Amino acid sequence: MKEYYHFLRTNFKPVSFGWLLTFLSSFGQTFLISLYVPEIIESFNITEGTFGAIYAGCTIAASVIMLSVGHTVDHKPAKKVTAFTVISLAASSLLLGFSYSLGLLIIALIGLRLCGQGLLSHISMTIISKYFKENRGKALSVSALGYSIGEAIFPVIIASLIAAFDWRIAAIVSGVALFLYLLRLKFTNLAGFDKDLSTEVKPSVWSLLKDYKSVVFHRKFGIMMPAIFMLGFTNTAIFFYQYVFVEDKGWSAQLYATFFVVYAGARFLFSLLGGSWVDKFSARKMFYYYLIPINIGLLPFAFMDSIVGALIYLILAGITTGMSGTVKTAIIAEMYGLEKMGAIRSVFTMFMVISTALGPLLVGFLIDWEVSFTNIMLIIFVAMLLANINSQRMRGLKPEAEDAK
Repeated sequence: MKEYYHFLRTNFKPVSFGWLLTFLSSFGQTFLISLYVPEIIESFNITEGTFGAIYAGCTIAASVIMLSVGHTVDHKPAKKVTAFTVISLAASSLLLGFSYSLGLLIIALIGLRLCGQGLLSHISMTIISKYFKENRGKALSVSALGYSIGEAIFPVIIASLIAAFDWRIAAIVSGVALFLYLLRLKFTNLAGFDKDLSTEVKPSVWSLLKDYKSVVFHRKFGIMMPAIFMLGFTNTAIFFYQYVFVEDKGWSAQLYATFFVVYAGARFLFSLLGGSWVDKFSARKMFYYYLIPINIGLLPFAFMDSIVGALIYLILAGITTGMSGTVKTAIIAEMYGLEKMGAIRSVFTMFMVISTALGPLLVGFLIDWEVSFTNIMLIIFVAMLLANINSQRMRGLKPEAEDAK
């Protein structure tokens, strides 16, 4: 870890900004929103299935909107884009707290998913990739640690607020906290991130569509996207229904919950190791292998009667998830270059966000159809294995841009 110490000594300010954005993205992530779900279902007198469908629809809507706004990070100052996103995320949190109709609830959820999981993560990973042409892996890995810290801190705070007051107060407090962050942002110098802004004028809708079409229909996309999609699909589906699966296996929910300390530790450690490995070996080589741990972990999770199977899965899932934050972004920079990275990454982000909507939705259908837990895990295992095999086709491709190397 000595290399990280030397790296952070000279790059702490830009990396800490990227870290803070991924940390604040927690307010739009499934792990935090899920804490509100039981109270929302009771308040609106709807079923779990109905809310699941609403949540999936809102997530997909947010992913589509990403295409129209994700490119702004290429040609707008970082402070302006960040401020607009944080304001929108804060307003969405407040709206969630004041939602007394399904219409307002839907708008709030779209805003949370778009600005939190979508844009704050997107802005962080994009500007860090552009800023660090050397040591990109380390910079991305440190920035991605914001996810782990958010997972460790925010659930405790939000759960405590819900228990002490109610879910509406928790949402309103979240919105106020985000508005307070704007005071710090006002006095933060982000000029260094703006040196590589595109000199082109704001792209037209037609030119954006042409760019998106060229990305989606290129061979690279067909190799990279399935692996990225399956990781988002698997993580969200399993974590969304984890306590349903724990109950089905007859495991202790309390003991299972304690295992998340190990998961968080594995994710933290391999986020750092993944960054060093990307700098040493390249993201393209790491892309061949990073799905293997979580894929293997699905087997003990499915077949072991002991709760040790869940522990093994969480450790291996933490390894893959830790590396993925760096690998997924660095591979886009290496294979596509940096000039239009905001627009290109927004396409990948859209499909990733869609995967987080489809995961709970499709697995929920399988549960309703009384497909066994073991068979659900096997279906996911096979799909992920095929995605990983498909990733090996990357060996025949080379980066197109010198600045991506």
